[in-house]
Formats: sequence, structure tokens, C-alpha cells
Amino acid sequence: MFPSLVAACALLTLGADFNSLPPNVFPPDNPRAKDLPKMMLTDMRERMQAANLRESQAFAKLATKADWEKYRDERIAALRTSLGTFPEAPQKLRIVETKKLEGEGFVIHNLLYESRPGLWVSANLYLPAVPVARMPGIIIAHSHHTPKTDGELQDMGMTWARAGAAVLVPDQLGYGERRNHDFHTNQDYDKPFRAGRQDYYFRYNSNVQLSSIGESLMGWMAWDLMRGVDVLLQQKTIDAQRIILMGSVAGGGDPAGVTAALDDRIKCVVPFNFGGWQPESKGLENPDRDYAWFGDGYWESTRGLRGGAAGGFAHFDIVGSVAPRKLIYGHEFAWDAKTDPAWPRLQKIWSFYDAKDSLRVAHGKGSVRGPGGADNTHCNHIGAVHRKMIYPALKDMFEMPIPEEYSNRKTRDELTCWTKEARQELRPKKLHGVIAAIAQTQPIQKQDWATRLGNIEPNAERKIIPGKSEEVPGGTLVRMAIETDRGIVVPLLLITPSAVKGKVPVVVMVAQHGKQAFLKERSEAIAALLKAKAAVCLVDVRGTGETRAGSSAERGSTRTSISQTNLILGQPVLGSQLRDLRSVLNWLKQHEAIDGKKLAIWGDSFAKVNAKEMKLAVPLDVESPAVSEPNGANLALLAGLLEENIVAIYTRGSINESRSVVSGPYFYQPHESIIPGLTELPATLAKLKPKLPVVVDGTVDAQNRSTSTAKSGAEIVEWLIAKLR
Repeated sequence: MFPSLVAACALLTLGADFNSLPPNVFPPDNPRAKDLPKMMLTDMRERMQAANLRESQAFAKLATKADWEKYRDERIAALRTSLGTFPEAPQKLRIVETKKLEGEGFVIHNLLYESRPGLWVSANLYLPAVPVARMPGIIIAHSHHTPKTDGELQDMGMTWARAGAAVLVPDQLGYGERRNHDFHTNQDYDKPFRAGRQDYYFRYNSNVQLSSIGESLMGWMAWDLMRGVDVLLQQKTIDAQRIILMGSVAGGGDPAGVTAALDDRIKCVVPFNFGGWQPESKGLENPDRDYAWFGDGYWESTRGLRGGAAGGFAHFDIVGSVAPRKLIYGHEFAWDAKTDPAWPRLQKIWSFYDAKDSLRVAHGKGSVRGPGGADNTHCNHIGAVHRKMIYPALKDMFEMPIPEEYSNRKTRDELTCWTKEARQELRPKKLHGVIAAIAQTQPIQKQDWATRLGNIEPNAERKIIPGKSEEVPGGTLVRMAIETDRGIVVPLLLITPSAVKGKVPVVVMVAQHGKQAFLKERSEAIAALLKAKAAVCLVDVRGTGETRAGSSAERGSTRTSISQTNLILGQPVLGSQLRDLRSVLNWLKQHEAIDGKKLAIWGDSFAKVNAKEMKLAVPLDVESPAVSEPNGANLALLAGLLEENIVAIYTRGSINESRSVVSGPYFYQPHESIIPGLTELPATLAKLKPKLPVVVDGTVDAQNRSTSTAKSGAEIVEWLIAKLR
């Protein structure tokens, strides 16, 4: 069937003009053309509403404590699984004191404690100057605004220590002395940037890196706080029945709520802005359906936990799971019991235990939209106005005296825990170094793809949306689409060669930039494949080409938001795209013109590559270096792992395995390209299907710099034709 390879590849020099073809299946005046860029947003909103209603109805049916506890245990188990793998808790936590500061009625101990091998937590421990019997213990999880040295945190530490409590204020992962970037001050970069927000922004990088090994930022934050409980319990006169965890506004309440759900040594939790009404919340006609029970699909992953909607662990469930332990339900701004849809649910939970006295509220005034002041109680962590409502609650719950507010703030240097001597002795590791070591120990084995990627099975009930055909140089082009899920349309172009008897093999092409990029950049290769009597199928799986919701893949992009929301729903974007691709492949196997036993996949990238000399260590609020697009390659490799009758795979633009996202603190690849727990996809394919011909070409590193030279179009076509014979 095939002509000589020389004749087939000669067409590459003729410049067959496929790049002038309109790439889209649906013309601009077709209503579908306007809906396609919004397709994934519409789909995720509808699935989130369905999850909200399902869980609202399930909770409404709970009538007894036993009902609640069964419901609770299932959801907290799902939460624990979603967070990653927790190591064995140490029998005795390793704690090193590096400095001691005397104060008026209190002492500050600068501590380091080892939460994981080589990963140390820097923390300030505030203790009464004179030992106190039955000493309460308080841990404060700071917000995403500032680390442990913030003045509000110092005020709380000193005030409660003077009143007889032990107060531990650790740096959260990626903050302060634990930051994983180089931008501490405005002098650390030659262009304007927000130095005070970099710890916050780099939470994104930390979570993506942890996700790549199947872990989560929330899981590691919670583990650090659990080890903080160990620190308190090692104090000589601590009262184990009065361990209190406070989570500051905006990013501290989230890990506080989750940690308390997982660790019953915590007897009271104060999770500000987590579990219900948020500063941005507004009244809704149907809160059961439309309230953000599982958080938002935001780049900051602690606000929307992976698998939350799929596993049913709404934020109020997480907070409610501590019942009948104590809860002080915290809100930064004004709060009204009548408008918060979570409040009656929390009341219902505590009523099962006849423990409504263990449920209290602390709140401020005004709105996040107003300027700071008496009427708008903005704060960095937990403000004085909020503490006034916390004090009487703790007095009632734990017989703690209402303290006299005290402030005598120390400098950042005074509260710094790491010393030169401590670094030499303890040799602390950076987060990416710890993650990289874990990644190297993960075995290559048959994967549980449903756990990693959700529902990836091709849809047997796919709906074909027929389109028009037209003659093109060397063949016939059909524009059509396949509805792979309700409301999800996958446009494709199928080009079959002219004057062929019998069925022909097919090369399926997929990339983030879609059909348009293949027609423009791979025009000659398409023509050569047709000349060699092979069909070509250009596929825009959801979120690519004609259906992409946005071009940017940076931290704050629509694509990142869609990806994070889909993780909450338990169906990663890459998994859904793989389902689309496999649905198309299965349709092709049954096509009357296609030889279903001779399929090749070409996964490509058309992203700009960063120059090797380019400065790639940059703050996360300045113009970003170019972001790679490895998902075309990822999809081709994954399809090769899962599908039969694939005879060849060619990829361009995948991430070099030895230079993956865990190789340093800076990386430039899309959120949806991360496969939880799998950083070596080509190696996995090579091990599980060693006989499958695969070319991994034109690779880049995590900073999107070239690590191998891509083959010429003629070489690619020659190789594919040989495999399709």
C-alpha cells in the first residue's frame, strides 16, 4: 500500500498548503462556536451543583448521632486519603532550641522541630516566666499574609503566655524561615514586585510539586501542626485536655480545621474563615445547590481540597467532625447566623451530642470590600476585636482567665530560629529536595489509573455530530465532533487519503494548541502521511484548540482555576482529556475507512521554549517565562499504556524525567499537566509496554528549556510510515 519512503517524504519539500485550511469544525456564526470556550466552565459548574445537592440531601436525612457518625467517618476517611500518605508519628519528636528571649512575665523559646526526615519547622514557643500547673496549650496557624514574626501573632503569644498558657507559633510550610524562593525583600529582583506576597504565591508551586508525588500541601501543613501538638505535649506541666488550635484568617483556618478533624488530641479548634460563611460570600436563593460547600477552584489549593466534592467532605463536615469537642466558629468580618447556610448544619451536629455549649462564634465587623478600620475589621491573623470574643469562650470552656492584652514586639531577627551552628549540625533540606528524594523511591509499576486520573474509560454511548466533507490536496477532509460526555464536545478533522482501496492506518494528532497548530506547523507532515496512504485525525480534546477556555497556563489563569475545580470534583482535566482521546480512538477503530489495528498517536507541543541563558528564578507576580505544554505528549503516552492496537507513539515537548517539576523551586508547566504520584511517564510506558515503539522527542525541563533536539518532519514521517506498514 505504501509508496517508497523517499517518495513519501519528498512531499515535505513541496510545502503542501494545509496551513490555509480553516481549522474549526463550527463556523463563527454557529451557536456552538460561542459555547465551546465556555464548555468546561459550564460543565464543572453543573457537576459542582450536582455534588452540592447530593451532599445537602444526604446531610438533611441524618436523624441520629449514629447516622451522623457513619456519614462523618466515611467523609473524613476520604479526606485523609485525598491528603496523601502520612508517615508514622515519631515516638519522641526531635526538638532543638536555638535561642531564649526573656520578657515581662513570659519567655520565648526559638525552636526547630523535625516533622519529616530533613524537613524542619521553625517555631516560637511562648511560655509563662514562672511555671504554671495544668498549663493550657495553644497552637496558632498563621494566615497566608505573613509568617510567625507578625505583630498580631506576637501579641497573642505574649498575652496568653502571661496568663499562664503555652503558645506555639510555627512557620507554615513555605513561609518565613521555611520559604522556598529567593525573593525576601524588594532588593532581590531588578523589577517591581510584591515581596511580602511571595510566600503566599509560592504556595502554588509547593502544592504542585507535592501533588506530583501524590501528596498535598494541606496534608503536609496538617502534619506539621500535628507535630506542633507533640511539642506542646512535651512541656512538663501541659494539660493534655486543654490543647487549642487557632487558625488565622485567610489560609490559617483551613489547615487548622483539617488538622483538628484528623487529630483528636486537639480539644478545641478556632478555624477562621473555614467551614462556612466566607468574606466573599453573599446570600443565595438556593444555597443547598449553589453555595461553595467544597471551597473554590482557586490556585491556592487549601481553599478547595482535592476530591472534596467526589468524597463528600464539605468544609462544614470537616469542622463539624470535631464534635463534641469544642469549636469557636471564627469570621474576620460581620457575621449573621440567619444568612450563613453552614451554621444550622453545625448546630445540628452538636445537638446530636447535646453539646451546644461547646459551639461558640467569634466575628468582626464590616466587609472585605471596605477599607480597614473600626467598621471593617481586616487583620493579618486574629485581630484584637476577634480576640475579645474568643477570651470569654475559652473561659467558659477551659476555665482560662480573660487575659490583659500585652504587646512588646520583637524584631524578626530576634525571633529567627535558624543559626549558623544549627544549619551546620542539622543540615536542613529544602522542600523540593525532600520531594525529589521521595519521587526517586517511588517504584514504576502498574498504576491505579482511576485513583490518579478519575474516569478515563471511553464513553461507549458517545454521540456523533456529523459535519461537512471537502476535498483537500491528497485526500478528503471531514469536519465533525463527538460528544464524549453530556455537554462536552470534541471537534475533530479526519483526513483520509485519495484513491485507496480498503482500510488505511491512521495517525491521531493531539496538542494543547489543537488542530490549528497542526495545520499551520505540521502541514508538510500531514501531506506526506496522506501521500503514504495513511489517514490523519486532528483532535481537540476538551480544553484544547477550538474548546480551550484561555491561552494562559499561569498560576492565576482560567485554565488553572478549571484544573483545580476538576480536582475538587475528583476528575482531573488530564483524565477527562484522556477519556476524550480514548473515545475518539475507539470510534476510529470501528470506522469503515480505518484499519483499527494500525493506530499511531502524535502528541505535540507548540509552546515557546525558554532560552537556556534566560533568568528563570523570578517572583510570581511579574511577567512569567514561557510555560510548557506537555499534555499532548502526556496524552499520547497514557493512551499507549491503556489502548490496544497502538503501533507507534511520537511525542514532542514532554518534560524530561530527570528534570521534572521536583528538581527545583521554579517551574513553568501547566497545573493540569501534573499526574498525582507519577513523574516518570515515559519510563512507566517503557517498562509496562516494552515492545511498543515510542519516540520521546524535543523534551524540555521543568523550567521549559530544551533538553533534546527535535527530529525533522521528514524523520518523523519516515519513522511513522515504517511502523504503520
